[in-house]
Amino acid sequence: MSTPRWRTRFAPAPTGWLHLGHVLNAITVWGMARAYGGSVLLRIEDHDRRRCKPDYEAGIREDLAWLGFTPDDEAPRQSMRGDRYAELLSALESRDLVYACSCSRREIAGGAGERHLELVYPGTCRTRHLDSDTTAARRVRLVEAAQSFADVRGGSMTQTPALQCGDLLVRDRDAQWTYQFAVTVDDMDQGIDLVIRGEDLLTSTGRQLQLAQLLGRPQPARFLHHGLIRHDDGEKLSKSRGDTGVRELRNAGATAAEVIGAAAYAGGLIGRAVPVLAGDVGALFAGGASFDHLPSGQNLSPVGKVPTAWPHPHGRL
Repeated sequence: MSTPRWRTRFAPAPTGWLHLGHVLNAITVWGMARAYGGSVLLRIEDHDRRRCKPDYEAGIREDLAWLGFTPDDEAPRQSMRGDRYAELLSALESRDLVYACSCSRREIAGGAGERHLELVYPGTCRTRHLDSDTTAARRVRLVEAAQSFADVRGGSMTQTPALQCGDLLVRDRDAQWTYQFAVTVDDMDQGIDLVIRGEDLLTSTGRQLQLAQLLGRPQPARFLHHGLIRHDDGEKLSKSRGDTGVRELRNAGATAAEVIGAAAYAGGLIGRAVPVLAGDVGALFAGGASFDHLPSGQNLSPVGKVPTAWPHPHGRL
């Protein structure tokens, strides 16, 4: 009997068009999966009803197909999973792990310290015992305990979520499920073994691990946080900044392989910008790449801040 493939996911939010930063994430997700026998789940993270738009989702799907990144499976979108989120929130409430919170962000900023540029909730409503009808917002009580984990790229790390962010907001005042809660539930329910994302989300790892424990996940996910493509001022590419999108590059005449190659180069995965096909990205994470469509089938060894051969996501080859 063959060993079941481990699973990772590509999980875009339809709040804007895909740009090179998203392409770098896709390269890493599909590359690790293809190099080490994993499968890729596509998940549309549309928990934010205010910002998500159908046109953006259609654009994401179109861009992925054009680039050549084909998922092995697709999960239900987050906006369809409200009943499941509510079920698990109720289970946490039954254990006295949840409380209503009426604090606004401005109030929290006025009474809490900033640590590493992150707003820390000071626990204002933790003992206020607000009536559940007062607000739709809910927080989960976090214990002041260290969470240790091994990042596939960065090695051993330890975080203390209660000190980093305070009790975790899982539903906001508009009754919208938060990113932290939705992705933790989804990763548990959908059997995600390896979460691959940008290093800007590294600080979320400890709190998501602790939340997953509270939710009863028997085996924690592993994490891989890759580098980001940044501007000269150090800021990462972003939708809000209006960075050039994949569709704009395509409309300007770039090929899919050129866009993938540009993202791989900007992300430090290859030594120079050359076309890379989606079907070849696995070679970037398995000790070097050979691209038959280049003159003489020349080899390209990955460079930059990643090792030539990334470790297997489960610690074995």
